[in-house]
Amino acid sequence: MSKYRLIHRTIYHYNQAVRLGHHNLHLCPRNDGGQRLLQHHLRITPEPQFCADNLDAEGNATTDLYFSNSSVEQLILESESWVEMTRSNPFNYLLEPWAIALPFDYPASLLRSLQPYLHNPASGEALSGDVIDWAQAILHQQQNNASTFLTELNQTINQRSTYEVRHTGAPQPAGLTLNCNAGSCRDFAVLFIAACRAVGLAARFVSGYQAGDPDQTHRELHAWAEVYLPGGGWRGFDPTLGLAVADGHIALAASAEPRQVAPVTGSVERVFGEGSTTAGSSSRLEHQIELEILN
Repeated sequence: MSKYRLIHRTIYHYNQAVRLGHHNLHLCPRNDGGQRLLQHHLRITPEPQFCADNLDAEGNATTDLYFSNSSVEQLILESESWVEMTRSNPFNYLLEPWAIALPFDYPASLLRSLQPYLHNPASGEALSGDVIDWAQAILHQQQNNASTFLTELNQTINQRSTYEVRHTGAPQPAGLTLNCNAGSCRDFAVLFIAACRAVGLAARFVSGYQAGDPDQTHRELHAWAEVYLPGGGWRGFDPTLGLAVADGHIALAASAEPRQVAPVTGSVERVFGEGSTTAGSSSRLEHQIELEILN
């Protein structure tokens, strides 16, 4: 088992005084079959007037912040977590007999639960014909075997694509990533998800962290995909690295839509003389992620 201590510090520097509106955070690592949250603390400056820990519509831990009307020029969010990873083998499951070959004949009750992960494009655009044809070709090559399809898809994206650092912005459309052979981790995750949905596999987007090199000092947020496998539940695949996910990935949240698991969302209002306000303000984002391996 691996244990990690994580500090994720996010700082918004505003170009003028603002009033902070409602903010929503997905910064608490999740508890699941392969990951156990030991401790989690949030430090927020300025201190919110009200703070609520909730579950979102897909079962992710989320924190809602509500601030006073005081004006500020900076917002600091610091999340500190201790996490124990319990899954060293990403393949420790047995598929249901009917889930070995695609397409799956899902039981009706399970099919209803999985609908958001089967049909909604993961970046808002219609599913690209190029992605459908590409995914079907890989599936045909793997003789419709679900497990080998996922392994081949994961490694193909990793081997054919150039990684690009892109700190902000939504994922690019899956068809664009496929055709330009380049993107960020979230772009590769969206391509993987689209290819899975094209062959009838339920898939979702995951945000979190990746342990990487123990000597690495600068860390970034990471993104990968999870696929629902009957008999195995939700299982992670990281096309950026070409790996099945085990104890080196720490998940924050997962959703059918990437925008639903952004680490921080919120609004601000610019403050003018005599207390008047209007929506919108420019800001500079600074973030620092420290990951310490405890064993």
